[in-house]
Amino acid sequence: MKNKTKIMAVADIHGDKSLVKKFSKQANDEEVDIVILPGDISWLEQSLESLVGPFTKTGRDVLILPGNHEHFTTTKFLSGLYKGTKDIHGGYFIKNNIGFFGVGNADAGPFFILEEEIEQLLNKSHEKVKYLDKKIMVTHMHPQESKSEDSGFLGSENIRKAIDRFKPDILIHGHVHELGGAYEKIGNTKVFNVSRKPAIFEI
Repeated sequence: MKNKTKIMAVADIHGDKSLVKKFSKQANDEEVDIVILPGDISWLEQSLESLVGPFTKTGRDVLILPGNHEHFTTTKFLSGLYKGTKDIHGGYFIKNNIGFFGVGNADAGPFFILEEEIEQLLNKSHEKVKYLDKKIMVTHMHPQESKSEDSGFLGSENIRKAIDRFKPDILIHGHVHELGGAYEKIGNTKVFNVSRKPAIFEI
């Protein structure tokens, strides 16, 4: 009997259908249970066709949120369009006793979010999963004082505070392409930058 959930996360696809084909095949080959797409699925919303659908074809769950290239209403629309897709921007998802919560957008680009909104939406989404033993926080932006700041892009103060306050087992983020694939631990939280480089793990 399988007692762990296999997860694949990758951000910043930016409308590249060749990457979608590659990563959806990898998800199938690896028999992934859940795929997380933490924002910048499109390139400034120029085309949304065939960016999420290929990940849903085997019936797995797909969790999405907006980056700084999508309006938050766009990921709401996509979550309604594809069965098994859930937008967790200020929302949540629970499977196999694992709570997923998060916030999208970023402090730069056309689809901008204020630090105060990041704090409010993370508080709102975490409230629904706070009783669970296993929690995964998903954001588009990276946290303050993280490896991804080595790129020169400052991280979010309130994402960092949420790590300290909520102590998720894992934080998944994208946004900083230059350090895609970076891994670190902040306290006991494992932090994965999945910008254009997937992370696959079990929990």
